[in-house]
Amino acid sequence: MDAIDSGDTAFILVSTALVMLMTPGLALFYGGMVRSKNVMSVLMQSFVLIGLVSIVWAVIGYSLAFGSDHGGVIGSLEWIGLRGVGQAPNADYAATVPHLAFMMFQGMFAVITPALITGAFAERMKFSTFLVFSLLWTVLVYSPTAHWVWGVGGWIRELGALDFAGGTVVHVSSAVAALAAVLVIGRRRGHGTVAMHPHNLPMTLMGAGILWFGWFGFNAGSALSSGGLATQAFVTTHLAAAAAALSWAAAEWVHRGQPTSLGVASGLVAGLVAVTPAAGFVGPMSAIVIGLVAGSLCYLGVLAKLKLGYDDSLDVVGVHGVGGTFGAIATGLLAQAAVNSAGADGAFFGNPGLLAKQAVAVLAVMAWSFGITYGIVSLLKAFMGARVDEEAEMLGLDLSQHSEAAYAFGADGGWRLQPEQLGGHPEATGLTG
Repeated sequence: MDAIDSGDTAFILVSTALVMLMTPGLALFYGGMVRSKNVMSVLMQSFVLIGLVSIVWAVIGYSLAFGSDHGGVIGSLEWIGLRGVGQAPNADYAATVPHLAFMMFQGMFAVITPALITGAFAERMKFSTFLVFSLLWTVLVYSPTAHWVWGVGGWIRELGALDFAGGTVVHVSSAVAALAAVLVIGRRRGHGTVAMHPHNLPMTLMGAGILWFGWFGFNAGSALSSGGLATQAFVTTHLAAAAAALSWAAAEWVHRGQPTSLGVASGLVAGLVAVTPAAGFVGPMSAIVIGLVAGSLCYLGVLAKLKLGYDDSLDVVGVHGVGGTFGAIATGLLAQAAVNSAGADGAFFGNPGLLAKQAVAVLAVMAWSFGITYGIVSLLKAFMGARVDEEAEMLGLDLSQHSEAAYAFGADGGWRLQPEQLGGHPEATGLTG
């Protein structure tokens, strides 16, 4: 039996905590970009997913993703309810840390992936429908995709495609799911005619900072041990984010005449997304190139939705879809076996075959996630209703779905809401802040 290494274990536990922090960070990042009447609904979605997906992952999701392979497509149910997942390591995945630590680290990836999707249908989806959607999506889309790419025997892993920390599993899958969802749900009422500006950019910048911080656990932690490879991923992660923040701001400056703080925040996230599949396979200078291209490319991706006409509220497709796809392809170009012997050389280092494998992986994940998501949302729309009614949407999801508001202060500094604004709960009025 492989021996547990206390240093590696501490590193994975800290990385797990960092990745967990990313979901509240995402909540702030998204929350600042919506209108004030919907901010609590966005925060609620991210926070409730930490609870919901964690339980789904422990009960069945982890086993489906990493259990014994069945045909390269799905894991077995041998670890259902975490049966057999304990303090001893599992040599197939992380030989020097407890199996439970690896399970929990991967669980935080499962949590944040559906949270990314929420940015697309923000300000209009029913909360009850959102809960059912998230449960079904985690089991039917995320777990199989994770098995394909990372599970022992998974067909994309066996193909030889590379995804160090989730370019296809997390970002491509969530972005195409976001596109499928908004096509079924439809646009926000007033989209294109009513101003829908971000209500709190400092909140968004705070969220972006937390995401940048947490992403070190996301990418460096994916080395699954503390050492040289984790350091490599740490450095490439930071450099790509820095380059992309500058690149997006420059593109915006040229196109609009002024750079914006929202552009810098979006750019750094685009760089983090793009470097995710490549972080442990490329060198520092390659990471800078990835960031520079990703910043400008994702800016163009966000602009494209204006011409295509779909209502992706917070640019999930433009940032995570474009960035994740580019990052996977860039891995096929810039990967070096000298950086990570478990990887392969990319096209720029004499192996064009890797580029083809990366393209196959991206297309397969896109097709699966889009098709299954479109089906899930269509069924939920038919049986539960996918979005709130017009009155509830105009009032805002904070009050109509949760009977609370982010900003409701009276002249005396107290919190003053009328009973009818709180769903008929008079005991919630008259609170002082």
